[in-house]
Amino acid sequence: MADNSHPAVDTGRGLEFGRRVLAREICGLQELTEHLDGSFVQALDLLASLRGRAIITGMGKSGHIARKIAATLASTGTPSQFVHPGEASHGDLGMIARDDVVLALSNSGNTTELTDIVGYTRRFSIPLIAMTSRAKSALAEAADVALILPRAAEACSITEAPTTSTTMALALGDALAVSLLECKGFSAQDFHVFHPGGALGTKLVRVSEIMRGRDELPLCEPDTTVADAILIMTGGGFGCVGVADRTDRLIGMVTDGDLRRHMDPSLLQRTAREVMTPAPKSIRPQALAAEALGVMNDNKITSLFVLEDDHPVGIIRMHDCLHVGVA
Repeated sequence: MADNSHPAVDTGRGLEFGRRVLAREICGLQELTEHLDGSFVQALDLLASLRGRAIITGMGKSGHIARKIAATLASTGTPSQFVHPGEASHGDLGMIARDDVVLALSNSGNTTELTDIVGYTRRFSIPLIAMTSRAKSALAEAADVALILPRAAEACSITEAPTTSTTMALALGDALAVSLLECKGFSAQDFHVFHPGGALGTKLVRVSEIMRGRDELPLCEPDTTVADAILIMTGGGFGCVGVADRTDRLIGMVTDGDLRRHMDPSLLQRTAREVMTPAPKSIRPQALAAEALGVMNDNKITSLFVLEDDHPVGIIRMHDCLHVGVA
């Protein structure tokens, strides 16, 4: 019977190998940083001005990187789609329109499978950006803009497997996506539109998206009796009632704690103004829900009125924040 056991990996040598790989890839990224030139700006210009989509393509390991670049572009405001070069040759060229820009990845620049896509862009005058390590390759010479990766050593010197080169391509794709984001003034709110789920989307939820609106607000006037204020508080279910003046400005808030602090035989006949907490904590509708949760935690309260120019437009509870995953 064959012996399938393997010798234990020497810890010291294992760490040495791992650090050597990372060091080589870091060197590649440093070279890429120093190598960046006007071609990067030209590529940005093409992508920033496109009226269609960014079509990202590549074969093999470059194809995997191309998929990630397409996903990053799409999530940061640049409509994007990955097109497999093999499938493109069998009908998927129809996915590429005249208003698109094609970004083709190939380390050698001579990937046979890219031939049909490159020819298609030249035939229909579709802008082509190349990302390759060979300036004299067929892809680079056919492209409108060539992003040339420096010829850094691959992390695996034995097989020359794509490692450093794919890391550089991925980083250069990130540089394009984030630079486009900055140039377009893409905001956190825009990002949230494309990321409604997951941790990133949760962190970007705004107060206005989860607050209770004006029609649910528990409000009373300053001269309202405490007895009537309690009825409003109970009906609202928020454990509080806001006190608004004649100009509809929030001037105070009555909570269960305020009632306990003023407990005496005449409490129910007193006015909301007499027992309220003046200038209560509040939040803007444009604020992130995480900020509202922080205010409530810091002040040991469970509800916040949402104000615009001192006028109440909503109310948000700690439970509302927790319900959507803000923590």
